[in-house]
Amino acid sequence: MVYQSFLIKYAEIGTKGKNRYLFEDALCSQIKRALKKIDGSFEISKEAGRIYVDAKSDYDYDDVIDALQHVFGITWICPMLQIAEKDYETLKKTVIDYVGRVYPDRHFTFKVESRRADKNYLVHSEVMNRELGELILDTFPETKVDVHKPDVLLRVEVCKVVNIYSLMIPGPGGMPLGTNGKAMLLLSGGIDSPVAGYMTAKRGVKIDAVYFHAPPYTSERAKQKVIDLAKLVAKYSGPIPLHVINFTDIQLYIYEKCPHEELTIIMRRYMMRIAEEISKNNGCLALITGESIGQVASQTVASLAATNEVCTQPVFRPLIGFDKQEIIDIAEKIGTFETSIQPYEDCCTIFVAKHPVIRPNVNIIHKLERRLTERIDELVKTALETDEVIWCD
Repeated sequence: MVYQSFLIKYAEIGTKGKNRYLFEDALCSQIKRALKKIDGSFEISKEAGRIYVDAKSDYDYDDVIDALQHVFGITWICPMLQIAEKDYETLKKTVIDYVGRVYPDRHFTFKVESRRADKNYLVHSEVMNRELGELILDTFPETKVDVHKPDVLLRVEVCKVVNIYSLMIPGPGGMPLGTNGKAMLLLSGGIDSPVAGYMTAKRGVKIDAVYFHAPPYTSERAKQKVIDLAKLVAKYSGPIPLHVINFTDIQLYIYEKCPHEELTIIMRRYMMRIAEEISKNNGCLALITGESIGQVASQTVASLAATNEVCTQPVFRPLIGFDKQEIIDIAEKIGTFETSIQPYEDCCTIFVAKHPVIRPNVNIIHKLERRLTERIDELVKTALETDEVIWCD
């Protein structure tokens, strides 16, 4: 069955009142971006709270569905037939043709649900429901009617044209990208941070990312792993500029001057300082991390408080209350898990202490950081000046 059009349904956008059109326009823009990547010509339009994707050439059905399932803001994707002619007899013939072609196995229960947006249409919705149901039963006697929990809910909508559809394919939900500003994701090669980026982008936030690289202690393959993860997240979030920061000299200096028990927390504080500087320089309004309370020593409440202290921008932690399995489930759903578990370690794991402090005292941290004053500003400046930006799409 080659569907001519797709009805795109949204949910949360419908609550935006007088600003709804702004969110609809953003969603249409993201749909256009997604469909540009596949073969075919498409026209996107909106009408009375509905968004339509009309195929203007041949296309691959599976490619279209996959592209639309990566567009935040879409709740349901409904492949449908449209007929411009509103003649009732033509409508009945088209409904029978639709059922016959879409459902070769007709041992199912069904319900017809009609809607007359065009009130000038002479046949009322209740009459259409009854007569179209009778017609389907007569034509396909193996079917049965179930008005409560049907296997197939056939929808017939009489608008400017007549829409006929029964399939509702779930989209990713959320809000259209770009409707809630931009934030900087601290992206590592682990499981958590790509999921955090995905979840923040789902709320309409555009994503930039920063990765802290520590050659030769971390390999080029570890760097490529992070690039691959950024590309996987970018399927949902749109193109991501990935800032690669050489963190080796900073880590070695901290390692030399500070007790190893506090190494992780001090290292994280400098990562946050650098990430925030890049964030501000690129118009981002917040930072994003993949931290979850208690998952590791640097993610206890005390440790998070010590890390937060160096930031002036808000820090989004969408995974804060998730356990590991919940995070893994999302990583598997969005396709990042298999890449994340590749055995290429990043700088966070290479320099971890055997017994890191889990309740850091901020006053002690301040005292320890004063040991770094001789060179740390120079090292941070050099790291920022040698920032390598890789576009991931």
